[in-house]
Amino acid sequence: MSDNDNYFSYQNPEIIKDSIFIGSKALENAPEIVGVSTGIEGLDELFFTLKEENGKLEQVSLKGVPKYSVFNITGVSDTGKSLMAEQFAIMQAKRGDKVVFITVETPANFVIASLKYRALAMGYDFKEFEDNIILIDAASYSRLRDNISDLLATLAYAIKEYKVKFTVIDSITGLFENREMMARAIVRRVYNFLKKWYQTAWLISQKRSSHEELSAEAAGGYAVGHIVDGTMIVAKELILTQYAAKIYKANIGDIVRLFRIDGCRMSGHDTKTHYMEITQTGIVKILGPINS
Repeated sequence: MSDNDNYFSYQNPEIIKDSIFIGSKALENAPEIVGVSTGIEGLDELFFTLKEENGKLEQVSLKGVPKYSVFNITGVSDTGKSLMAEQFAIMQAKRGDKVVFITVETPANFVIASLKYRALAMGYDFKEFEDNIILIDAASYSRLRDNISDLLATLAYAIKEYKVKFTVIDSITGLFENREMMARAIVRRVYNFLKKWYQTAWLISQKRSSHEELSAEAAGGYAVGHIVDGTMIVAKELILTQYAAKIYKANIGDIVRLFRIDGCRMSGHDTKTHYMEITQTGIVKILGPINS
């Protein structure tokens, strides 16, 4: 018996057969690339796909993030991460889809109050779709926060029971707080679960410091950004010099907010750094690129 024969004799033949797909077979279950509107003005137009027209390739706007994508939204505190996640959740619920909102930082009753206000600021009547939002309170129940198996079992139940299509986790950082060495393993389990259940998901992650604010690095290093389908980065810049004021076309003392898409493996995307605005009512808008 050859060394190769010895090697294969130790393997599970069922796992080997089940884990191999030829291209045409894999394509049978491949999802169509379509967009999901985010509810954030200026963001939907930043993702695109390609189509062939008269022998030429043309960019076609997805009018939203790719369906079934898992995105990481990262930034330091007070940059609009949770506001974006709430707008995204409200938009899907308003459209009639079920959304699971896993809250790791704030108890569920406070989060639902914030979501109600966000709906009002967006011009919607929250009572019309409030039951389309299902909250999982990992902030109040430490067992869900500290045990990923229990959290994913709870999420699986919610998805099956309520036919959920969208998931928001605010924040994924809270699932590996004080154990950042495990960040990659935890994020990988969550990501694989979300892909298995065909969820379109946003995972909020926190930066530990303002060092390189527009980088994808967050708590746990690059663990989240390397694993998920794409990362959106939000940042803020306090204008303290004439040079910065000139670059950002602002006044000394102003706070300039910035937004950048740091990769998306499921579709094309705008690569520029954009200005971002948070209105007085807490609504996030993505504006034009800073070099325009």
